[in-house]
Amino acid sequence: MNRRTVFFLVALVAAGSFAAAQDIPDRPEELVFPDFVFEVPDGSDYRHTLGSGIPVVIVEDHTLPLIRLGVTLRIGSFLDPADRVGLSSLTARMMREGGAGDRAPDELDERIEFLAAQISTSSRDTEARASLRTITPAFEESLDLFFDVLMRPRFDEERFSVRQENVREDLKQRNDDGDSLLSREWSRLLYGPDTYLGRQMTVAHLDAITPDDLRDFHRRHWRPEHMVWSVSGDVDTAEILAELEERLAAWPAADDAADVPWPPPHENEAPAPGIYHVEKDIPQGKVRIGNLAPRWDDWSNPERAAIQVMDHILGASGFTSRLMQRIRSDEGLAYGAGGRFGFNPLGPSAYSLGYQSKSETVALAAAIALEEVRRMRDEAVSEEELGLAKRSLVDSFPRRFESAGARAGIFANDAFLGRDHGYWIRWREQIEAVTAEDVIAAAQKYLQPDEMVMLVVGIWDDIGPGDPEGRAAMADILNGDVTHLPERDPLTLEVVPQGQ
Repeated sequence: MNRRTVFFLVALVAAGSFAAAQDIPDRPEELVFPDFVFEVPDGSDYRHTLGSGIPVVIVEDHTLPLIRLGVTLRIGSFLDPADRVGLSSLTARMMREGGAGDRAPDELDERIEFLAAQISTSSRDTEARASLRTITPAFEESLDLFFDVLMRPRFDEERFSVRQENVREDLKQRNDDGDSLLSREWSRLLYGPDTYLGRQMTVAHLDAITPDDLRDFHRRHWRPEHMVWSVSGDVDTAEILAELEERLAAWPAADDAADVPWPPPHENEAPAPGIYHVEKDIPQGKVRIGNLAPRWDDWSNPERAAIQVMDHILGASGFTSRLMQRIRSDEGLAYGAGGRFGFNPLGPSAYSLGYQSKSETVALAAAIALEEVRRMRDEAVSEEELGLAKRSLVDSFPRRFESAGARAGIFANDAFLGRDHGYWIRWREQIEAVTAEDVIAAAQKYLQPDEMVMLVVGIWDDIGPGDPEGRAAMADILNGDVTHLPERDPLTLEVVPQGQ
């Protein structure tokens, strides 16, 4: 390349750069972008039903040679017998860990690893899940292994003994961590210690569970009729439907298959409002404050949009929320503070806010938090706050559908919950229609500061007196009514006698 050619190219680039620079505004706020138009994908395009009535959601994506399958079942810990709490969770865990089909546990582990696949199984309060992630060339064999785990788990007794001992060690240590104590006692306090949302496994439950119990629970509850499937990635819809149809048709029958109540029955009384305390020698107090919220199964109710906007402004939006601004930014009382309203379509939930702060400032942070809850009920939010919250929620909405896996998960969850697709079509319109009056109405209905409970984990002698400057003490919070919860043995959860 001679000098004349080089000069010509440099001049051409410079001219192009100058022309481009002419189109760039002087200030960022002068930038203009075309409107982003997003249409919600039609869930019916992806939803199919097998001959046996099992819903299957399939979203093809051939960008990469990757496939993901997921199955969700309408079972969970709500089915645990009272004397075997944790049975559903252990069953799911051991389906993957205890070998499957013709393979012992070590053989199954090695083969899954060789295929670069991932298979997982789990169970929670009102659902059990299993998932497979694999590459396209290994799909057929990975699917064989996945169905072995689902249909023919071995529940190896040696592996089960190892898992039992691991769980036993976890139980021994569950009083050691303040966050663990907070979570455990919050569930017991809010939902009741004898409900499936509040009860906890003890060593007696653990010791009562046998491999035969796992086999029985699996046979009676891990049934195709409880399943919703999702498939995404490098698959052909017709082929995978035929594959699933054939494999699920071969699922062994069970004469004693359980008739699962749905949604799960749940009854509990709201706890008495006030302060509840668990003594723990930790450098900061850990706090949750909240009240029960009703089961939410009306997907067309526009109150949901008002609650979401309210929630975003009050505590769910991170650094822009009122709780974070007041407690962290203005007062420096905590590294973080926030809250969230729980929408549980299968049982009761709660509005809860939380933070952790130095012992002497726990009361001051609580006073500020409750002040913000009351302000949300009493004062209209500003137009700026309202607009920011609505824009944030609406602008982030398309991200829910940004991948094939995300779309498959959303539409499979719709099938699991019985939620109509119109919910997603209405979502942005309902958010955009929310007014300041709607926010106040939602806050007054669903936030009950005088009925809230406050759970504190920490050193009460340091927490109780409150702020050294006299700005707040625990006696000023929720009428100062304090219940000191007893220390519980970590294995049995029985009350430890004082002085031991």
